[in-house]
Amino acid sequence: MIEIDERDGGVTFAVRVIPRGSRDAIEGAYGEALKVRLMAPALENRANDALRRLLAERLNVPLAAVRIVAGEKSRTKHISIAAMTRAHLMKVLGL
Repeated sequence: MIEIDERDGGVTFAVRVIPRGSRDAIEGAYGEALKVRLMAPALENRANDALRRLLAERLNVPLAAVRIVAGEKSRTKHISIAAMTRAHLMKVLGL
């Protein structure tokens, strides 16, 4: 089950990124993190940018609402989404 922390009108959760995948996809739980495959390589922040765009599009929030708060250079990142509740996040992601 993904651990989602809700505070200050937003949510924070961990994401496990697999770069250089065959497609961009949110694949469900990976331990306490959300598993995400990205076609972008982990070079020059391309995977980070692709992750933010994918989450913003899938969650129907502005790109500015999606921030990487920890783990920018790691495969496991902590993501913050502004103006989102835990219940809404779980519903949209089908968790």
